[in-house]
This record gives sequence, C-alpha cells and structure tokens, in this order.
Amino acid sequence: MSLSVENLRVSYDKIKALHGISFRVDEGESVCIIGANGAGKSTTLRAISRLVPVEAGTKMTYMGSDLLKYPADKVVSKLGISHVPEGRRIFGNLTVMENLMLSTFARKNGKKIKVDLERVFSIFPRLEERKAQKAGTLSGGEQQMLAIGRAFMSGRRMMLLDEPSMGLAPLLMMSVFEALKELNQEGTTILLVEQNARMALQFAQRGYVLENGNLVLEGESEELLDNPAVKKAYLG
Repeated sequence: MSLSVENLRVSYDKIKALHGISFRVDEGESVCIIGANGAGKSTTLRAISRLVPVEAGTKMTYMGSDLLKYPADKVVSKLGISHVPEGRRIFGNLTVMENLMLSTFARKNGKKIKVDLERVFSIFPRLEERKAQKAGTLSGGEQQMLAIGRAFMSGRRMMLLDEPSMGLAPLLMMSVFEALKELNQEGTTILLVEQNARMALQFAQRGYVLENGNLVLEGESEELLDNPAVKKAYLG
C-alpha cells in the first residue's frame, strides 16, 4: 500500500471540515475523490501535504512512513509526494523553465532531472515552445500544464491533483487528462480530487464520494459511474 489515511479529522476554528475519513491509495494506482464544492476535497489533499493541522487520532502513512512526522517541505523532498493545488499557484513573474527548475531544488541527480525535463516537454510540447515566456502570460490551460509539469519535476512518486479541469475548455481538459494517464501508466501514483465527476471516474481506477466531510461511497470507477445515487447527484 502506498498511502493509508485513517480517521482524518480537520477543523477550521470551530467548523469541522473532515469528520474522520479513511481511505487508501495503492502504489501505481489512480484514485479520485469526487464531491460537491465545500465537501472537504481540497482539505483532504492539504492534510496529506501537511499544509493544514490534523486532529488527534488521525493516522496517515506513506510507504510505511508516518506522514505526521514530516513538515510540508519534507513531504515533497523526502517522501516524493507532490501537490498540484487548486488555482495552479505558479510563479507568474518567472519563466516556464524557471518554474520547472525551481521544483528540483532538493534533487541531486542532474542526469535524471534532464530526463524528466525532456519527458515533461514530450508530454506538453507547448511548454517547450514557451519555455522562455513568463508563466503569468500563459493561457489557463498552459498554466495547468505547467503546474503538473512542475510537480513531475520534483522527483515525485505520487501526485496529488486538486481540480485540474477547473476553468479549462473541453479539448484542453481532455489533453491534460490524457497526459495524467500517461504519467500514471509510467508508474506515478495519482490521487485526484474533482468536481467534474464524470471525467474523474473515467480517468481513475477507483473512487470515493465525499459529502460534508464524510466518505459516503467507494468502489471501482465503473461501479460508481453506474450507481444511481452518483448519477443523480454528480453526473446529471
């Protein structure tokens, strides 16, 4: 098992965001968490990345290591979990290349960095075309590609993706998900949270449904796509 989360509880002041959810992601899997806006999806990823404090009783392990013993920067550099946040959060005043290379700060193997850079450019040729361009001048789709490429360049073993389809035109959205599928097939474990439930379930192997901070359903993606409750609530 790659990632194990047990009894994850998170509160913001007196507001309970997550009420003790438990789930797993196996090595090499692609797993999605779907749910409405405000269900707690982003909070789940931020808790795994150690960006928000968790409550007593929470247990999280990754490849046998206790995640709670790692600060956020070491989750990336030591454990190899990279996070593509909602809204991309790229450095707009830096070039595409500078954004990509910044994420390699903790890596020592220059040869492997070069190989990964070539792989990013092969998946997202538009980034290579714009490598000297300021990231803030890219289109929304190109910025999403850059955010994913930056996470890839960190030396990731696992990627957490927060709403990668947000704001993208349908063709660009398909392109981004095709790229993610390639990365997953090459061995990168992926945990994805999405409001676009259909796209997420078509991409992932397994899924969880989050409602008001509680996991209410789980299963193989095909099962969830056929589930009447999921169809009614999330698939239109």
